[in-house]
Amino acid sequence: MNISKNEQRVLHVLAQGGQISYARGPNGRLIHAECVTHDGALLVGCTLDIVAKLRRKRLIESRNSNPYRISAMGRLSVRAQANNRVR
Repeated sequence: MNISKNEQRVLHVLAQGGQISYARGPNGRLIHAECVTHDGALLVGCTLDIVAKLRRKRLIESRNSNPYRISAMGRLSVRAQANNRVR
């Protein structure tokens, strides 16, 4: 499966215990999403477009209207690396 660098960064944060908090509009669509690390820092590169792609690929999931977390398929798809810094 092809996963872009930005999608990989988001998946790494989620695999390390992060979550994607979101807000829905009156029509039920996502209007705001932010990726929060397990330390409480925000990931800047997490956009609605990336969240939509990860949802479409079933790499993240939300259960019972909780924040999005990495799915079992997402854990298998994320590439292992020591850190997710841009080089």
